[in-house]
Amino acid sequence: MPATHTRRWKTVALTTSAVLLGLTLPTLTATPAGATTTAYDDTYYEDAIGKTGTALKDSLHTIISDQTTISYSAVWNALKVTDQDPNNSSNVILLYSGISRSKSLNGGSTGNWNREHVWAQSHGDFGTSAGPGTDLHHLRPEDVQLNSIRGNKDFDNGGSAVSNGGGSLTDSNSFEPRDAVKGDVARMILYMVVRYEGDDSWPDLEPNDSVSNGSVPYHGRLSVLKQWNDEDPPDAFEERRNELIYDSYQGNRNPFIDHPEWVEAIW
Repeated sequence: MPATHTRRWKTVALTTSAVLLGLTLPTLTATPAGATTTAYDDTYYEDAIGKTGTALKDSLHTIISDQTTISYSAVWNALKVTDQDPNNSSNVILLYSGISRSKSLNGGSTGNWNREHVWAQSHGDFGTSAGPGTDLHHLRPEDVQLNSIRGNKDFDNGGSAVSNGGGSLTDSNSFEPRDAVKGDVARMILYMVVRYEGDDSWPDLEPNDSVSNGSVPYHGRLSVLKQWNDEDPPDAFEERRNELIYDSYQGNRNPFIDHPEWVEAIW
């Protein structure tokens, strides 16, 4: 067979194979997120680079535990800075609903926003004392009523639509945030897991695949959180927030915002 005919035959065969594979292969999952910045790899993360699994988790714990704590009352003003609406400096963006609301409407009444603990404070019973109870890396502004609806539920897919929830869903034992912040939630939960390992006065926080954790120091569902981390990579709002907490408040970073691929490297 002439060489030109051979090349044509191979081209057709490869194209046909690709089509057949496209018809028979299962749907691919989201591509794992990659690093959003390597600016801190030679300094802040120097001891973690190149590690995986438990070694990476332990190294990151040591790094991010060098942290300044703030009081629970100081969280109010901090959130007005870290979660400021980029289009309106008088407002903050509420986490689950995505609503932009006046900074001055912070409090406990209907129509106010308050301080949502993304890692529910009852999961380990750490309250609002300086430490996990005031850690800005998992505290976000949210509408008082929507905060109450989320309560201390674990995170999972599914449920019924929440009124004024921006697309959030809930059922009897879980909460699913709107798509735009699913990755944010995952990275906040997993930050808490690495930061609080039980080697200080706080409980050892761990992820699991349960949605019935109650008051034990666990949060779920890990398999879903990993999926959310891939599907919703860090955006400019989340990255800016990480920088502000590092530069102006706590002096530590959420490593999964800088390196979301480390989620898969550890879990």
